[in-house]
Amino acid sequence: MPNHDILDLHSETPMVQLRQLSRNIRPAVMAKLEYMNPAFSHYYRVAAAVVRDAEERRLIHPGMTLVDWTYGNSGIALAMAAVSHGYKVLLVAPDKISREKHDVLRALGAELVITPSEALPGESRSCMNVAGNLVNNIPNAFFAGMYDHPLNLEVHRDVTGSEIAAQTDGKVTHVFVPMSSAAMISGIAAALKSTNSGVKIVGVEPVGSVFSALLNDGRPGETSFSELEEIGAQRQPSFWDPSLIDEVVQVSDGEAMNCARELLRSDAVFAGSASGAVMAAALRAGDELDDTACIVAVLSDFGGYYLSKMYRDDWMREKGLYRREKLSLEQITAEDILQLKAPRDLIVAYPENTLAEVFEMMKQNDVSQLPIVSYNAPIGSISENKILSILIENDEAMNSKVVGFMEPPFPVCQTDATISELSEKLQQNAAGVLISLVDGKLQLLTKSDLIDALTHK
Repeated sequence: MPNHDILDLHSETPMVQLRQLSRNIRPAVMAKLEYMNPAFSHYYRVAAAVVRDAEERRLIHPGMTLVDWTYGNSGIALAMAAVSHGYKVLLVAPDKISREKHDVLRALGAELVITPSEALPGESRSCMNVAGNLVNNIPNAFFAGMYDHPLNLEVHRDVTGSEIAAQTDGKVTHVFVPMSSAAMISGIAAALKSTNSGVKIVGVEPVGSVFSALLNDGRPGETSFSELEEIGAQRQPSFWDPSLIDEVVQVSDGEAMNCARELLRSDAVFAGSASGAVMAAALRAGDELDDTACIVAVLSDFGGYYLSKMYRDDWMREKGLYRREKLSLEQITAEDILQLKAPRDLIVAYPENTLAEVFEMMKQNDVSQLPIVSYNAPIGSISENKILSILIENDEAMNSKVVGFMEPPFPVCQTDATISELSEKLQQNAAGVLISLVDGKLQLLTKSDLIDALTHK
């Protein structure tokens, strides 16, 4: 029997086990393709429920204008729900949303008002405030308020969470969910923890979102701009419930977008930037888990809405986010290896430092060698072995300047140097290779770093 309403489709969204992108980690990684529905986002179920609820309560009738603010996906879902039932749609969105979302909304007949992305919640120019002003000044208008609508949480508790449990035969141990309103993660967590309190619920957000600090410090963190869409928040949402969330992980724009691109190439999963962030966080966590774990990554946005942005190489280069496709191990670059290391400033010695000071730096920072730098240019190096040999010959040398005992400087390479080039430098009796970054700073790579990159899981 055919469905008579696009909003009345009740089939579950698919879940697939990754084979390629997760091949080097031990846990099973499942992608919950929550965007695979008529609206291509997790808001499809929510929009259908919100419109149906408003109709049943006689709050709206055909001919009225439904107003809301959106980052794109919720607006598309609401527009689909509205136009099929005879409503007009007026949406307010920040200017960073993709061109594809613009085009889909206009194709649906929605009227779109654009606001500056840098406007914070509470400011008169923010999409939230503009939407509120519009609904108060337009006759026959109704504010849908999907972001804070109670049904936003209930749908994910009653449907999405139950599907995850059923599709994994109850074996799910870790669930990674993008966080925006916190409705989806709270609903999924409530459903799964009601039957298995041991399941770990991990929220994912971009750098510059508020949730990590909310969970760890009890107050919103400092906010900053992110190119990621459909993920993150600049204020504490009404659905925030830290009792349901075990951890919040932050993912950079570059890591999220490049992970989504790799996911498409490796496993043919065409997901958006929020989904890329979730998958990056899930794979990162999988490095530390064994084969008894079952990871579910909830992928909430469709890659087709980002063809002009993260799936376009020129845009990625313009934003400084581009990472070329890896066809073989030989194409691993110094930049790739640095991304695998925990970010920290390079510890350097200066010509005026004494051997005692240099040795103390080594102990404090758990390193065995240091570059010696003058005016940001490497002029030499010093190692623990060298210091030991100096002291054997002269045990009073610790107060002498390091410049008098320097070893040759480490070779310098650019970030696009391949792992073969780096290895060749290291084979030439060099203990390390300095990498010159675009901002003029230096980083050090050793043989151990190259081995880690080649065996990275």
